[in-house]
Amino acid sequence: MADLLIETPEGLGCPSGRFVIDPLLPVERAVITHAHGDHARAGSNFYLCQTDCAPLLRRRLGADARIQTLAYGERLSIDGVTLSFHPAGHMLGSAQVRLEHGTSGVWVCSGDYKREPDPTCLPFETLRCDVFITEATYALPIFRWDDPAAVAGAILDWWTGNAGKASVLFCYALGKAQRLLAELLRKTDRACFIHGALEIPCEVYRAAGVKLLPTRLIGDEKRFAGELVLAPITARGSPWMKRFGDFETAFASGLLRVRGTRRRRGFDRGFVISDHADFQGVLRTIAETGCSRVLVAHGYRDALSRYLREERGLDARAVSLLREPDAEGD
Repeated sequence: MADLLIETPEGLGCPSGRFVIDPLLPVERAVITHAHGDHARAGSNFYLCQTDCAPLLRRRLGADARIQTLAYGERLSIDGVTLSFHPAGHMLGSAQVRLEHGTSGVWVCSGDYKREPDPTCLPFETLRCDVFITEATYALPIFRWDDPAAVAGAILDWWTGNAGKASVLFCYALGKAQRLLAELLRKTDRACFIHGALEIPCEVYRAAGVKLLPTRLIGDEKRFAGELVLAPITARGSPWMKRFGDFETAFASGLLRVRGTRRRRGFDRGFVISDHADFQGVLRTIAETGCSRVLVAHGYRDALSRYLREERGLDARAVSLLREPDAEGD
């Protein structure tokens, strides 16, 4: 079976279709799995993405970017390669890329994905394939996720318990913030404050029909006691924080599953919630695809590929795509 996708200096390329998935460098045709900055870079001539991803991609790339869209499940032939997008469950508009061509069999590139429920996007769709390309961001046994509804309940308890001070919750501005706002809406309708970096992503999500907790953009307010404030991690330690007076801080991230992370980073509270699959989620997904070959990208790719070979008997190897750690959607 011929390789349909190969490692190139530009990223994971499809020579038959003459495109690159989530290219690292500008290319003629870029196929984008989702709108986070480590997957969607400016400079390519044409972009192809899932329909709900397009407004977020447009805001990242600018008005002049040439973007074509496909609905989930819609098929497109590119130089004889049949391509379709399928829900990845990572964030709004995130997609797995399914490819089929000649004798190469069916290949699926997962992009970033998770298996836990998320009210802001469609759930992950299992696709049967011959070759599965999986991420490994949290692919170690220590990483396991709690029920997101329980995490939202813990955040609400922390917020309501801080009656005399502001509760500043740091999270990634695109994807994670909106997921938290959607989960909190299931438990309260009380409005919270947001940093300006979250305003446009929240507008895009709402325009797509995603229901979020009511939010207020921080302006000239003087009192924040008893209020919840969502902010990007980049705001921590900045002069922007001085307006809150007495406050507690928290961080929402899968990284907090590692013992001592909250203490070392100096947060008052930590909430373990991630938009990537945990270890068992990755293993479950690989088994459900029925694939005979696995390529492992990002994160703990070497450890996971070795485990798959030695413990599961699969043909697995790491794909050394050079990509900085995800700064937006952990």
